[in-house]
Amino acid sequence: MIRVEHLTKRFAGCVAVDDVSFEVERGEIVGLLGPNGAGKTTTMRVLTGYQPATSGLVTVAGFDVFSESMEVRKRIGYMPENVPLYPEMRVDEYLRFRAQLKHVPRGNVRERVNDVKELCGLEDMGRRIIGQLSKGYRQRVGLAESLVHDPELLILDEPTIGLDPNQIRQVRELVKSLASRHTILLSTHILPEVEMTCRRVLILNRGRIVASDEVGRLRSLLKGGAEVVAEIRGPREEVARELNAVADVDGVSGRAQEGDWSRFAVTCAQGADIREEIFRVVTQKGWSVRELHMESKTLEDIFVSLTVGEGGDA
Repeated sequence: MIRVEHLTKRFAGCVAVDDVSFEVERGEIVGLLGPNGAGKTTTMRVLTGYQPATSGLVTVAGFDVFSESMEVRKRIGYMPENVPLYPEMRVDEYLRFRAQLKHVPRGNVRERVNDVKELCGLEDMGRRIIGQLSKGYRQRVGLAESLVHDPELLILDEPTIGLDPNQIRQVRELVKSLASRHTILLSTHILPEVEMTCRRVLILNRGRIVASDEVGRLRSLLKGGAEVVAEIRGPREEVARELNAVADVDGVSGRAQEGDWSRFAVTCAQGADIREEIFRVVTQKGWSVRELHMESKTLEDIFVSLTVGEGGDA
């Protein structure tokens, strides 16, 4: 659906996107991540035809973004970070207006407007003036507008910005429900949302892609192995010695103590799962265990590891 080859975008005195290449397959939900200034928004604006690239090749559904811009725009629904709505218009009026601009056939406009209102939870908002809506409902109007022409590709730049936790959850579920009919490229700073929504992530840093894969596979990019948390009742020092003696254990550190119970963080070699061996040692010694779980690296860990220390805007 999307093919980007050696995309570069320069502004006066700065390179916002530097020789970026990636692909997004039809039907995927892909997260585009990066710190402020990494080039995410610039990349999205180039993809949607809002900004020209300095160099490189970008195609959407087989059409060149630069030489076949109108064909590309027919196939894209774009929701920018700050949704450009007309606050004096009513919701129905605005969506009809946008449907006409996007060349939805006249006989289908009413049906498409009703469909996207239902999809985005706006059924009772049709007569409301946009400027009087809450931030959450304005975001929904922006999403409905991006969907009104039933695009193949949906590009969402920070769709949950400014929303409360309940609204964020609703938008997340909505995005996931759209995946069956649309390819989605999603940019957001809420990393847990990406883990729950996206199949794959692209991480940009200083205008370059520093990681591109499924979240599970990206965890292997981090140095060091996994960590097992164990809460064990037994002599603290002896327990620590026995845990250190387990094969593939790289280190043991105490976290807390509550009476006879001690809590340990056990670091193990990359790819090793030592929980069964820890349980065997504990039972063999006649001790008790009430917690034993693997703490895997999160998307936030990966993000910080790859982008820490960066700033600025692009």
